[in-house]
Amino acid sequence: MSRKVTISRRTLETEIELTLNLDGVGKSQISTKIGFLDHMLESLAKHASFDLKIAATGDLKVDQHHLVEDLGIILGEAISATLGNRRGIFRAGFWHGAFLMPMDETLAAAAIDFGGRPRLNFRVKFKKAQVGELETDVIQDFFEGFVSTAKCNLFIETRPARSEHHRVEAIFKAVGRALRMAVERDSRNKNRVPSTKGKI
Repeated sequence: MSRKVTISRRTLETEIELTLNLDGVGKSQISTKIGFLDHMLESLAKHASFDLKIAATGDLKVDQHHLVEDLGIILGEAISATLGNRRGIFRAGFWHGAFLMPMDETLAAAAIDFGGRPRLNFRVKFKKAQVGELETDVIQDFFEGFVSTAKCNLFIETRPARSEHHRVEAIFKAVGRALRMAVERDSRNKNRVPSTKGKI
């Protein structure tokens, strides 16, 4: 069964079209008008092994919040649509409690569970207001939007670092790796919902 979807989101603040192939190879074509965010979404797709195409515009003259949050929302919607009832997937992605992604002098931990209950635990405080063109305070907004529509629990934590660039990149790579584990098809439970309830 194909796990590919194209969806659009249009509001008075943003216009986004996204195509996601959950069973891709990590190819991406991203245009958000925020260069560093493009780079982070490319990293996420690469480490998740998703094929991801995004064309997005928003009211950046106001600030970045609306566009970045809506990108999280639409990516979560796309993943939720491709997973359907969650039947036959591993559901959780982690490594010894969380996937640990080193990035030079820092380390990011990410763990995810597509258990149907949206919750973000974001244990990161940035020292700088901006990395490249990206405002660091909207990174949490992105993941808040993502969990709300992906209906997942997501834990993110990083260690302090000399470079905020490295910390942000480690976060997106760690989340990508955790996502890859969680949505992988489980050959031992092909037609089973991964819950003792029998439903997610």
